[in-house]
Amino acid sequence: MTRVNLRVRSRRLSLIDYGLPNRGKSTRETMGQHGVVANLKSEAIQRRKATAMDLLEDILIQERSINLQTLSEVITLAVEIAREGREGRKVGTLFVISDEQNVLATSKPLILDPLWHHPSSEKNIRNPDMRETIKELAQLDGAFVVADDGTVLSACRYINASAEGISLPLGLGSRHMAAAAITKSTNCIAVAVSESSMVRVFDNGELISEIIPEIWLLKTYSSQIKGIYSTRSGGQLTVASKTTENIKNHSSHSD
Repeated sequence: MTRVNLRVRSRRLSLIDYGLPNRGKSTRETMGQHGVVANLKSEAIQRRKATAMDLLEDILIQERSINLQTLSEVITLAVEIAREGREGRKVGTLFVISDEQNVLATSKPLILDPLWHHPSSEKNIRNPDMRETIKELAQLDGAFVVADDGTVLSACRYINASAEGISLPLGLGSRHMAAAAITKSTNCIAVAVSESSMVRVFDNGELISEIIPEIWLLKTYSSQIKGIYSTRSGGQLTVASKTTENIKNHSSHSD
C-alpha cells in the first residue's frame, strides 16, 4: 500500500505573491526585493485605511465636535475586536470617547484600574502595544474611557449615567443602554462591540451607526437605526449610518 504524507508545510509569502519575479541571484538584489515587498505592504495598508475612512465618512463629520482621528482609530479597533474575538471566543466591550473628565465623573472602576498609573505616552490608541492590551482587557467587564487626544485613560469602568429618556430598540442590552445614556449626559461618543460581532456607534443618546464587519452577517441583518440611514460597503465591511443634513448624494433607506 502506498502511504500518503499528509503533513502540511507552512508557506512563506514570496515576491511572486506580489506579482514580482524572484530570481534570488544576489544578497543585494534580494534585499532590494524585500524593500519592494515592504513598500507594497505599506501601500496596501494605506489603501485599506483610505477605504475605511471612506466607509466611515458619514460618521466622521465635524458636527461630532470631537477628535475625528481618535474616533476613527477607536472604530477601527472595535471592528478588529468584533472580527477576531479573543482566545477563540467572541468579545463584547464599550469605548467612550472625548469629554473624558465628565465621563470619569459619571463612572467608577469595577476593579483596580489596570491602566490608571501607566504613563500617557504609552497609552495612546495608535500605539500597537496599547491596542493589543485593549484587546486583552476587552474580555473584562466595563468600558474604556478614551481622551479626545487618543489617550486611553481607564478601563473596566461602570457607566453610571441616567437612562431616563433613552429609547433603544428591543434586543439591545445593558452595554448599549450605557452607551446611549453616557452620550446623552456628556459630550462624548460611544462605540459598543457586541458578542454578535456588530459594532454600534452612539451620539447624543441615539444609535447613529451600525457596522457589519463580515459579509455573512448581512444575511440576517436588520437595522436597529431609527429613521433614515445611508449605507456604504467595501471589502467585507458594511456601514449603515443615520443621515444628517450634511450627508447628501447617497442612497437612503427608511426603517
